Amino acid sequence: MTIKQSCTNCEIMKIKLSCINKAVACSVAMLTMAWATDLIAQTAKQGTAKVTAVKGAARYTTDNKTWQPVKEGMAIKSGSVIQTAKDSYVDIVLGEADSGALQPIARRVTHAPGASGAGEQGNVVRITPNSILAIDKLTTEETGTDVVNEIQLDLRAGRIMGNVKKLSAASRYEVKFPTGVAGIRGTTYIIDASGLVRVIAGSVVISYLNKDGVVVTQVVAAGQQFDPATGVVTPIPDFNPKEMAKPFQEIGGNPNMPPTSYAVDNTIYYVSPTIGGGGGGVQ
Repeated sequence: MTIKQSCTNCEIMKIKLSCINKAVACSVAMLTMAWATDLIAQTAKQGTAKVTAVKGAARYTTDNKTWQPVKEGMAIKSGSVIQTAKDSYVDIVLGEADSGALQPIARRVTHAPGASGAGEQGNVVRITPNSILAIDKLTTEETGTDVVNEIQLDLRAGRIMGNVKKLSAASRYEVKFPTGVAGIRGTTYIIDASGLVRVIAGSVVISYLNKDGVVVTQVVAAGQQFDPATGVVTPIPDFNPKEMAKPFQEIGGNPNMPPTSYAVDNTIYYVSPTIGGGGGGVQ
């Protein structure tokens, strides 16, 4: 073998080793990405809406085709739509880790007749008569230093009222309605599908599309109401926190009550511009 051939062979070997090293590095990178993706998927747990009380007739669907009756003690997954009939309501508690398929759950608290007892378990919502509520997203992720909750509801018709436990700074709780979305932070609230919001405690950030097609953001504080139709924030007429708290106590638990005097929270929270929609009625 000549010196020239030996050098050529060395160059070929170097090229092969370089290719092998790149391939190994690529494989390691892909495995690392896959591992990281799996880790993220594992830490973000899917939650459920657990039904704590039902009055009258209500139904739910997971495919927008087949409907099943809503029953007390049921765990309903995100992606489902719940619908109430006339003179009916459903109380749910949001966001607890999903243990599998739809299934009955054990009641973990005792309560007086007519109260669901959901307040001690977490974020509670009452779906009032003639209402349609889609549960778009319910996830919980433990970051090591905090718990991050993602709650996204879509109020397509009617009204809901809710009491929200304190959320971490990175958590998000949003209620969509046909022309906008409301960002909720540690709040006792009532929201109509029209976008009308009443805040009993805490604050709500409304982002909506006005009649000129412009996205407008408005902060609504405790004791106030806001109607996108008028674009005006006004005091809740004859605002009496104790009286307005009674329905929330029936849902279960003590609502977040405002102090006698309070400073308006002007903190601006991010609210996604996603617009909701939908409709229909219980048959």
